[in-house]
Amino acid sequence: MPSKDGHHFIGGAWVSDAPNGMNPVQNPSDGSVFAEAPYGSAELAGQAVMAARDAFETTDWASSPRLRAAALLEFAEVLESRADEIADLMAKENGKVRGQARHELAAGYGEARYYAGVARNVFGRTFESAPGKMSLMTREASGVASVIVPWNAPVTLLVRSAAPALAAGCTVVTKPASQTPLTNAAVMACFESVESLPKGVVNSVNEYGTEVGTVLSTHPEIDVISFTGSSRTGRIIMANAADTIKHVSLELGGKAPALVFDGADLDGAVTEIKRGSLALNGQMCTCISRVLVQDTIYDEVKARLRVAYETTRTGDARAEGVELGPVIDKPSQQRLLGIVDRAGVEASLVVRGKAGGDELSDGFFITPSMFEIDDVSHDLVQDELFGPIVSLERFSDESEAVSKANATRFGLAASVYTNDLNVSMRMARKLRFGTVWLNSHNRLFAEVETGGYRESGIGRLHGIEAMNDFLETKHIYYEVED
Repeated sequence: MPSKDGHHFIGGAWVSDAPNGMNPVQNPSDGSVFAEAPYGSAELAGQAVMAARDAFETTDWASSPRLRAAALLEFAEVLESRADEIADLMAKENGKVRGQARHELAAGYGEARYYAGVARNVFGRTFESAPGKMSLMTREASGVASVIVPWNAPVTLLVRSAAPALAAGCTVVTKPASQTPLTNAAVMACFESVESLPKGVVNSVNEYGTEVGTVLSTHPEIDVISFTGSSRTGRIIMANAADTIKHVSLELGGKAPALVFDGADLDGAVTEIKRGSLALNGQMCTCISRVLVQDTIYDEVKARLRVAYETTRTGDARAEGVELGPVIDKPSQQRLLGIVDRAGVEASLVVRGKAGGDELSDGFFITPSMFEIDDVSHDLVQDELFGPIVSLERFSDESEAVSKANATRFGLAASVYTNDLNVSMRMARKLRFGTVWLNSHNRLFAEVETGGYRESGIGRLHGIEAMNDFLETKHIYYEVED
């Protein structure tokens, strides 16, 4: 299958051009290079943008909601039929535990099916300002959208931006992360198999440095940018988009707190916190990274979490029963080990994470870490660490819990653990986060919008609001003759 080579996909054809050489693709579970994919270039990115523009202007894609719905449904069927194969590839390419990879595929084809339905329900409205004076408000596709995808969830994060763009009638150019070109190409192969999809509606170019991303955020034929990634890169994209006043949708960094109150179901809370902090091996913007515990139960929660983290099953992402796989690459592993060392000096380590030993020594593993800290202003609390590391903090009452939880510049997600409905609803209202889960964490659905406050982003993903980012509203006015 051509996707195994990780080629670019432009105008309905696979392109193997490698003007900047080949990208060695590593398996983070053992450090081996198991494939190569061609690096992209600014020129290839420009070709993809123009292919998308041509498809937008010359095909029926933007004007035919039934075509769009049918194509998205067909894509979902193809993606589901290849889910096991792509999940295996993802586990090998980015180290995601196999079960989580399979869940990601299900989320991807579920997202496509949801937006297939939405595509046929893009409604306008009419308004009569006076007898015979009629206004018609229509919703139209914005044009060409660039979708810039990180490596941590290369299927879901692609589809959750591309599907609403396609449902709206836009054409798309995607850019995968350099660590996951093979998984991205496997998804492009699914689009290629959709017979009803006009050539050029979906395109993809691999990155080289920042060449491709720069084109996809500055090119005058790009109308909308959907980016998921770090706040630092999000700022660059916003600045690039400013020259041509592009629409921008950004989901950026997070520093998700979990607030545990006296009277909570501690068995359930600890299970959720462990799962929520180790999802995607701790490399997820909504991962729990701070655990705030009421002082009356602090010692008990600390002891339970210590056991939970120290008994985590770490191993090859494709092995049965593994809970925690490797981080994405060697630099990330070394960065995280350095953070653990700092936490041992500047905070109080409860669980010290270590690199993998024995048969895991060649992979990019780091076991879970937990440290106690009181200084909310410390960069260990303020910065997104992006790995299996959590801080443990205490609070005395609801007011202090809210104050501490809201004390970072991020506002993507949080969770609250209590059996008191009144407490949970008061907290949900006062926490400055785009999503607040109650007695659970990381429950994400195609139908329900997610997004961030403050430096965690602009706009919303999933749901109806996500598609609105790819639509323009046009006012058509006429007067009825007597």
